[in-house]
Amino acid sequence: MEFRWILNESGSRVDGLGVVRIEPPGRARLDLFLDNGEGVLSAALVDDELRLPEGAPDDILPPVELMWGTLGVFRPMMSAELVGGDELEGEAHRYRYTSGDGNAIHYEVKHDLVRAVEMLDGGSVLQSVHLVTVEGDGYPVEATYRNRVEFRELKITRTSVIPADSFDPSIWDPRE
Repeated sequence: MEFRWILNESGSRVDGLGVVRIEPPGRARLDLFLDNGEGVLSAALVDDELRLPEGAPDDILPPVELMWGTLGVFRPMMSAELVGGDELEGEAHRYRYTSGDGNAIHYEVKHDLVRAVEMLDGGSVLQSVHLVTVEGDGYPVEATYRNRVEFRELKITRTSVIPADSFDPSIWDPRE
């Protein structure tokens, strides 16, 4: 999948192109580039682990639970515990989990599509991902990640989906 991305951080703006490669059920590789082709960041999600190259900034991307959410994947971490659920308007549902670090993670799902993922401390939303989806389309058209504590927003807008048979196993560890 190819996309455009825009990062706004405390008034500074950077943007470019990106590629994500997904291998269900638990692998995704993300690469961000500036418009001139210069690499900004590579990361791989492997189950409950976000893998970054040594020295790479670890604060641009969302934490693992929210990162899966940006791809439209409902994937609570293995350490998460389901504590409840709510029916919302328009046939939507909220699934409430506690994470291993004590924060709450809420998933909003409508017609089997993830619409939002929020990380809360008490009743306050610390970080969130909100998705624009289209029924019948497997991946979000747009994902917006917000870190409300650090005043950061990363917006990803899908430009194309390119099917692939398989990927070289080495792509799942950008640390090498």
